[in-house]
Amino acid sequence: MATALQTSDDATQNIEQVFAAQQANQWDVKASSAEERKAKLGKLKAAVEAHADDIVAAVLEDTRKPEQEIRITEIANVTANIQRNIDNLDEWMKPTEVTPSLNPADKAMIVPEARGVCLILGPWNFPLGLALGPLAAAVAAGNCCIVKLTDLCPATARVAGTIIREAFDENEVALFEGDVSVAQALLELPFNHIFFTGSTRVGKIVMAAAAKHLASVTLELGGKSPVIVDEGADIGAIAAALANAKQFNGGQACICPDYVFVQESQKAPLIEAFQAAVKDNLYKDGAIDKSSIAQIVNEGNFARVKGLVDDAVGKGAEIAVGGDLEEADLTIHPTLVTGVTPDMTILQEEIFAPVLPIMTYETIDEVIDYIASRDKPLALYIFSANPATIEKVLKRTSSGGVTVNGVFSHYLENHLPFGGVNQSGMGSYHGYFGFKAFSHDRAVYVHQ
Repeated sequence: MATALQTSDDATQNIEQVFAAQQANQWDVKASSAEERKAKLGKLKAAVEAHADDIVAAVLEDTRKPEQEIRITEIANVTANIQRNIDNLDEWMKPTEVTPSLNPADKAMIVPEARGVCLILGPWNFPLGLALGPLAAAVAAGNCCIVKLTDLCPATARVAGTIIREAFDENEVALFEGDVSVAQALLELPFNHIFFTGSTRVGKIVMAAAAKHLASVTLELGGKSPVIVDEGADIGAIAAALANAKQFNGGQACICPDYVFVQESQKAPLIEAFQAAVKDNLYKDGAIDKSSIAQIVNEGNFARVKGLVDDAVGKGAEIAVGGDLEEADLTIHPTLVTGVTPDMTILQEEIFAPVLPIMTYETIDEVIDYIASRDKPLALYIFSANPATIEKVLKRTSSGGVTVNGVFSHYLENHLPFGGVNQSGMGSYHGYFGFKAFSHDRAVYVHQ
C-alpha cells in the first residue's frame, strides 16, 4: 500500500487498518525461514532494479542531485545492501550456543527474534536509500514494517510505494505518503520498534512518542562533525577530501565535515588547495556546473544556511572561498569561512550545506577540550601521521564513528556499526548490525 491520503480522518483510519493487519500477521512473519525471507528480499531487490530509471527521475525532481550520485546512493547502494542481507542471513539467524555455568549438561542459547511491527521514518537527504536500507534489515530479521518517507520528496515517495507494493503484501510491508500529519498519526501507534533518520530535534519527538508505548528505537541523527588537521599532514590531500565531501549531495549528509581545526601555518595552504579542488571539480569556464552539485532541499533550509553565514560575517568572520548563495535555484557554492568564534551560530548548529568554517589552534589539547565540551558528533575526522595524537584524540573524545586520514570511510565499511551517541543518535545498523537493530536477543535455557 502507498496512498496519498487527503484528510487526517482518512489517514488515521487507513493507517490503523494496516497496522492491525500487520499485528495479526507478525507471528507468521516472525516464524518465516531464512529461505522465505531471502525470497522476499530478492523481490525487493528486483523491484528496485526494475524501477531504476524511475528512481533517478523522481529524486532529480525532488532534489536536483547529480544523476551519478542518485545511481550510487539510491540504487546501487540499496541493491548491494539487500544482497548483503541475502548472502549472510543464514549465518545471522543461527542461535548462538552458550555453555551453561549452572549445569554444563543443560543447553543454553541466544536466539535472534523479530521485534514485531516496526516503523521506519526516512529523511530527505537520501530519501530512498535511507528508507529501503533499514527496510532490508527489518525484513531480514523477520519483522512487519510501515514505511514513511519525508513529505519533502513526494515524487520519490510515489516510486517507493510502487516498489513496496510490487515486493510485499500490505499486511507485511506498507508505505504511506502524505505530510507531517501522517507521520504524527503513525507515531501514536504502539509499534514494537521505531527506526528514524533525521534531525536531533525531530529525533527527540520520535523518542518521546516511542516512550508512551515503551517501543525500542534506533535514532540516526547528526551533529557538528569536526575535522582535526595535525601538524605535518598532507594539506593538498586533505583539501581535496574536504572539497569532495562538501560537494557530495551539496553537503547535505549527516556525516559531512562541519568544521575544521588547523594550525595557523596550515590555514592559508588549506584555503588555497580547497579553492583549487573546488574549481577543478565544479567550475567550467569560470561558472559553476550546477548539474554536479545538489541544490539545497528547499527555501526554508536555504534561508537557514544563509542566516548562518550572514550571522558569522556580521560578527567578524570572513569568506575565504565561495560565498555565492543563489536563492533563485537554491544553489550554494562551496564556501570556506574563516575567523569564526564560538558565539556565532555557524559553530552552534549543524550546517548541512557546502559551507565549512575553519578554526585555528596551537595545541591538540585545545582541540580536544573544545570537542569534548560539546554535544557528541556523529562523525569525527583526524588527519595525522602521529599515532600518539590519534590515540589521544580517540581516548579523550566521543563520537558515533571515526575516520582517520580520510572521510566517510567508517560509514562505507559495512563490517562496522554505523550510528551516533547521545545527541547524534542511539543504536547502530549496517550489515549484521542492521539485522541486530531489528532483532531481540532472546535467552533460551533448556534443562536436560
